[in-house]
Amino acid sequence: MPQKTVDSPAITHDSKIYVAGHRGLVGSAVVRCLQKRGYCNIITRTRQQLDLADSQAVKNFFEGQRPDCVIDAAAKVGGIHANNAYPADFIRDNLLIQNNLVDNAWRAGCRKFVFLGSTCIYPKMAPQPLKEEYLLTGPLEPTNEWYAIAKIAGIKMCQAYRKQYGFDAISLMPTNLYGPGDNFDLENSHVLPALIRKFHEAKIAHKPEVVIWGTGKPKREFLYVDDMASATVFLMENYSDDQIVNVGVGEDISIRELAETVKNTIGYEGALVFDIDKPDGTPRKLLDVSRLSALGWQATTSLQQGIESTYRWYVQSQER
Repeated sequence: MPQKTVDSPAITHDSKIYVAGHRGLVGSAVVRCLQKRGYCNIITRTRQQLDLADSQAVKNFFEGQRPDCVIDAAAKVGGIHANNAYPADFIRDNLLIQNNLVDNAWRAGCRKFVFLGSTCIYPKMAPQPLKEEYLLTGPLEPTNEWYAIAKIAGIKMCQAYRKQYGFDAISLMPTNLYGPGDNFDLENSHVLPALIRKFHEAKIAHKPEVVIWGTGKPKREFLYVDDMASATVFLMENYSDDQIVNVGVGEDISIRELAETVKNTIGYEGALVFDIDKPDGTPRKLLDVSRLSALGWQATTSLQQGIESTYRWYVQSQER
C-alpha cells in the first residue's frame, strides 16, 4: 500500500492518464485537449467496460492499469427536474463513483488525481461572486442538495487523502458547462442545451411560442466545455494544493437574456413565455475566479461563440 509522500513527480506527455467519464460532455473535451497538447498515453473505459459504481471492478482496473494520473469527469448529472425526481440515485451513484476512484487511485500509486465538482456545492444564499472559502457556510439549494452533498464529500475525500497520505488530489469547481456533446434531453438536461433544443424544434414546427421554466430572473454563468478542459489540463500540470479552485469566466447573464441570445442565434421568431409556477433554483451563481486567474489561466470562448458552436453540433447530430 502506498505510503505518505510529500511531492509527486511531474506528469509528462508519456504519463498514463485515465479519463473517467470520457464519453460525457467534460470527459470528451478533456480527451480532445490532452491529445492536442501531445499526451499520448490516454486510457478510457466505457460504462459497459467498467462500472465505476462496482468497487471490485474498479479495484481490478487500477491494479491492472496503474495510471499515473486520473481525471475524474465521471458523474451522474442533470438539471432541476432530474435532481428533484431522483434524489437517491444522485447521492448514491455519485458517492460510489468518486469513492471508488479516489481510494483505488491512491492504492494503485497514482501520482495525480483531478476531481471535478460543481458550483452547487456553495450555499444557496452565499454572497456573490462565490469565493472558494464559502464552502459549508450555509444551507444548500434544496432542488440539487443530493448531488451537492455528494460532490462536497468528494472534495473532502480528496483533502483527507492529501492530509493523511500525501496524495496529490486537487478539486476543481466548474460553473455551468455547455458545448458539443451536451445532453439535450428535455427531461434531464441543463438550461442552455434545453433552450437550444426547444427553440430549434419550435422553429422547425413553426410554433408561436416557447415556454421556459421560472421567471427568467435568475442569473447564471456559462463556460464553454473546451475552455473547461483547457483549465483542467492546465491545473493538472501546474497546481497542487488542498484548496479548491473555481473554474469559470467571472461573468453571468439572466435566464431571460440567455433565452433571447439562443432565440436570436437559432433564428426563432416566436414569443417567449415564462412559466412562473416552475422553480427558479438558486437566484444567482457567479464564481469568483481570482484564484484561477492568479495561477495564469482564463477562458477564451465568448458565450455567443460557444452557443453558435454548440448549435451547429446539435443540428449535425440530428442529421446523423
